[in-house]
Amino acid sequence: MADTDSHLQVELVAADRTVWSGPATMVIARTAEGDVGILRNHTPILSLLVSGVVEITEPDSHQHFVAVDDGFISVAHNRVSILAEHAEMSHEIDLDEARAQLEAAEADPEDQKQQARIRAAEARIRTFERAR
Repeated sequence: MADTDSHLQVELVAADRTVWSGPATMVIARTAEGDVGILRNHTPILSLLVSGVVEITEPDSHQHFVAVDDGFISVAHNRVSILAEHAEMSHEIDLDEARAQLEAAEADPEDQKQQARIRAAEARIRTFERAR
């Protein structure tokens, strides 16, 4: 068993459930300021999370890819908390459904809600593809 004192403790939570929780060696997420890579002993941060792909690397090098909507990321004392309205593990994503949602949202790209839907659908597609 891995020594959890030598890793990050990660919790990725959506509004309706805990999506992933456990030790990790690295987390990559997209914030309002740009992509951030988090390793052990990272400087504390609290930032806005934007729709995109969160990448979590476990101590055994297994990677998880998660599509997230807007939310927050907090890092302090080797604990990473990611809170998003919606989050979906790559293996949960229906690629055909995500493509259909993207196509429907692109029908009216000027609408602000449609812009959010486009970003969310694109994140789901990228997440699915990154995991393959």
